[in-house]
Amino acid sequence: MTDTPDLSVELGFLRLKNPILAASGTFGCGLEFTPFIDLNELGGFVVKGLYFEPRSGNPPPRLVETAAGLINAIGLQGIGVKHFTETILPQLKDLQTAVLVNICGESEEEYVRVADYLNGHEGIAAYELNISCPNVREGGRCPAQNAESTYSLVRRVKQMSARPILTKLTPNVTDITLIARSAEEAGSDAVCLVNTFLAMAIDIHTRRPKLANIYGGLSGPAIKPIALRMVHQTAAVLSIPVIGMGGIMSAADVVEFLLAGASAVQVGTANFIQPDILPQIVEDLRRFLVKNNIKQITDLVGGIKSP
Repeated sequence: MTDTPDLSVELGFLRLKNPILAASGTFGCGLEFTPFIDLNELGGFVVKGLYFEPRSGNPPPRLVETAAGLINAIGLQGIGVKHFTETILPQLKDLQTAVLVNICGESEEEYVRVADYLNGHEGIAAYELNISCPNVREGGRCPAQNAESTYSLVRRVKQMSARPILTKLTPNVTDITLIARSAEEAGSDAVCLVNTFLAMAIDIHTRRPKLANIYGGLSGPAIKPIALRMVHQTAAVLSIPVIGMGGIMSAADVVEFLLAGASAVQVGTANFIQPDILPQIVEDLRRFLVKNNIKQITDLVGGIKSP
């Protein structure tokens, strides 16, 4: 057995050197992490969500730690596409890793407008449609909570997109497989799940919510078992790749998601706890493959056995 197993992943529309992506909203535009890691060691990263214009997000306080996770109500604060393409994107163009851009919008028209603007700029591997953020002022409503709105939005962006589309789904639904199927039928090249769970925290001394927005999105280890279940259910009914996320903190967590059917994963909250964790996870994955005599990491995908 060679000491250099193959960690590369072929998604059909994009080849990754390994299955580890940094999740949007937890990794800035990538440059913020260069003091800690070499971005080229990652399979890729997803930049923080972009509306067409800059966005201030929700008022503070916007973050609350929980016993096994983090609740955030950032409200999709962002720099807007023009600032990103003029200032940030030129600094990313020479990276030897996949740069994905998370796209946001107040309407279908804005999603289309953002994608159309980005079509004219090089250095982007794919778009991730953020139709699932639970911590906006509208009380947690988002397009990904409805199969019809998911289909309509994905279809419109796909029709004019110059790049592959990944659709980021919310777990705040009754049956996530119905939403995932709608995204696939609309032309999405992959789905990413899960985004955060709608949650809240209360200060027992003031009797007030700890977040100014009242509700926020729960991420971190607490959600991993539920996210894993949803990835397994979704991968079983789709023909397009599933990118898994939700509480991944280690290489062992990654292996679980791959066995459940994910083709790759995104790591989010862990970056706040340990900024250099992603290369460590990549190396630990390599060691796992060597130890278990596995030549290709893709051999793990969907490899869960019956009880």
